[in-house]
Amino acid sequence: MFTLLFVFLLLAGVATRLWLATRQTRHIARHREQVPPEFTDRIGEASHRRAADYTVARIRLDMVALIFDTAVLVGLTLLGGLQALNELAAGLAGSDFTRQLLLVGMVAALLAVLDLPFTIWRQFVLEARFGFNRMTWRLFAADTAKGLALALLFGLPLLSALLWLMASAGPFWWVWGWALWVVFNLSVMLLFPTVIAPLFNKFTPLADQALADRIHALARRTGFALDGLFVMDGSKRSAHGNAYFTGLGKSKRIVFFDTLLARLAPEEIEAVLAHELGHFKHRHIAKRLAFGFGISLIFFALLGWLSQQVWFYTGLGTVPMLGGRNDALALVLFFLVAPVFTFAFIPLASWYSRKHEFEADRFASEQTNPANLVSALVKLYDDNAATLTPDPLHSAFYDSHPPASIRIGRLRPKVHAA
Repeated sequence: MFTLLFVFLLLAGVATRLWLATRQTRHIARHREQVPPEFTDRIGEASHRRAADYTVARIRLDMVALIFDTAVLVGLTLLGGLQALNELAAGLAGSDFTRQLLLVGMVAALLAVLDLPFTIWRQFVLEARFGFNRMTWRLFAADTAKGLALALLFGLPLLSALLWLMASAGPFWWVWGWALWVVFNLSVMLLFPTVIAPLFNKFTPLADQALADRIHALARRTGFALDGLFVMDGSKRSAHGNAYFTGLGKSKRIVFFDTLLARLAPEEIEAVLAHELGHFKHRHIAKRLAFGFGISLIFFALLGWLSQQVWFYTGLGTVPMLGGRNDALALVLFFLVAPVFTFAFIPLASWYSRKHEFEADRFASEQTNPANLVSALVKLYDDNAATLTPDPLHSAFYDSHPPASIRIGRLRPKVHAA
């Protein structure tokens, strides 16, 4: 019965994803030649067509990746791939604990290798075709090596501790496992700005004093404590522009991509940052963290129960070992199939995120001239080749940010009122 439910939800999810993707590509293609009236004074027809082609190309690649990933998932579960890896790990490992670590490592390595062609194609073919890629093969190899080293440095101790808790902490191990997960994530967030991120990019203090003074003034009047303003050399990997806040507590800092500073005027940068400050003012970051940790507690509790059910293993093509523990097998199975069972909740998460974006836009329009936010958003849509004509249903299902026309439409009355 569990197998049939899994297959039904998997097929329904894949069919829905492909249907939504097809709607998106057709809708964008139908509007490829005509810039929406509200953008005709700022975005040219060539840029609009480029954005349409870029979005369609990305979706088509995602559709191929979806079909491939589905085949891999079925191969690992119902066709016995994970069972074979577990038996192989048992033959190679000298202890039961080592076998479990080896199983998770083998699955992670296999999934990474299988995903590598899509990553390479996306970066060096698709992004390059539309003029975004600036990454070299040498830098790609270095990033991959550093990512692997960090995964081992952080992931191996976390996995070892979690497996130990599952074996030693009794039936309520999942409570301690969840606490470990929370501490781990908060620690990574604290370390990211000063330890992890500098391994991949160079961060230099913002040299434009006039812009720095403008940003500090904005931070003071909105009650935001800054630990620094930094410029990141994002242009060595991509032509896409962005800015972000990072850190927790009093260690929060603002990071600009150098590509963003080269494109936006100071007053536009201030408006974009006011939007980001709006997220903090409305406690969106804290709410999302609390929500995420709450969901993870439910998942850990569910994993704690499922790991004791024989049908959970056999229904997904594996056989629990009688002479050893099956904690790693339960972990791998759970994280492989969880997206299948949670797919239907994506629209709710997307709606919640868009709600926060509207609130942050409203805050920015109150703290800065809304016309500057509008002009900055239009430039970012243009530079990043973001489509201005998404399919409404696809957007409602997936988009964490409101469609351009709706977002700008809500801001325009504030511009006229300013």
